[in-house]
Amino acid sequence: MIQDARPSADFDSLVPAIPFGRRSFIVSALGAGFALAVQPVMAQAVITTNASGLIAGEIKVPVAGGEMPAYRAQPAKGSNFPVILVVQEVFGVHEHIKDVCRRLAKQGYLAIAPELYARQGDPRQYTNVQELISTLVSKVPDAQVLADLDACVAWAKAHDGDSARLGITGFCWGGRITWLYAAHNPQVKAGVAWYGRIVGPVSDLTPKNPIDIADQLKGPVLGLYGGQDQGIPLDSLEQMRKALVDSGNAASKASAIHVYADAPHAFHADYRPSYRPQEAADGWQRLLAWFKQNGV
Repeated sequence: MIQDARPSADFDSLVPAIPFGRRSFIVSALGAGFALAVQPVMAQAVITTNASGLIAGEIKVPVAGGEMPAYRAQPAKGSNFPVILVVQEVFGVHEHIKDVCRRLAKQGYLAIAPELYARQGDPRQYTNVQELISTLVSKVPDAQVLADLDACVAWAKAHDGDSARLGITGFCWGGRITWLYAAHNPQVKAGVAWYGRIVGPVSDLTPKNPIDIADQLKGPVLGLYGGQDQGIPLDSLEQMRKALVDSGNAASKASAIHVYADAPHAFHADYRPSYRPQEAADGWQRLLAWFKQNGV
């Protein structure tokens, strides 16, 4: 684990109060490899980004109730880097998510991927996706997630990050969170949501869907979706497009949804059979261009 020797800020004054009970952390460190629930993975990830020229590794982010493990990557030289939050898939922070952080760092960003389930449990221990969702993921409150992402922004600001140039991207579970966070934090300049659901059941812990906050975005969001995604109906994407266009909010109107007609869910995940190289590469270029054009 990389220890950062630079002075830290007074995080008690930076991290907001959150309306849920304090919890001890079940996960105190990031693991290697992939969650059991996603096995078997492809023998070798198609894209492996080395850490040459980077500072990359685990950090601890002070949050309500303790310290949350996260993966950070940034250029080894320079300062005042634009910040991108990278929000995990449903399987937690694994090797693909870490690699995404390094890819962004190679582009000059400070990228942080926090383990957002750390209070509720370890996603690496589950062998079945449905059990992972019902036993662990369903227990994670949106309010907790949004506040923990705020804490990551505070950490970045104290460690060579320019929080005035803030972006967020997320995949699957994290794609939904990307939409929500873009409506939550006024500092967000832009977001890129990869195949995050738009509509779905709500609960006390997850009270809103992206469709519910379509007119409240603080920064424009680019949604990247697969036309063959069995879990995200195309009509929900049309609902979201209409809600964005009909909103009186400039950031919402500037948002966009791009659909790859022949792609399934998780087409960017190069460690899984769902990976589609052409669509993934095109989506990545769209992500980079989106952040640049929106000041991240």
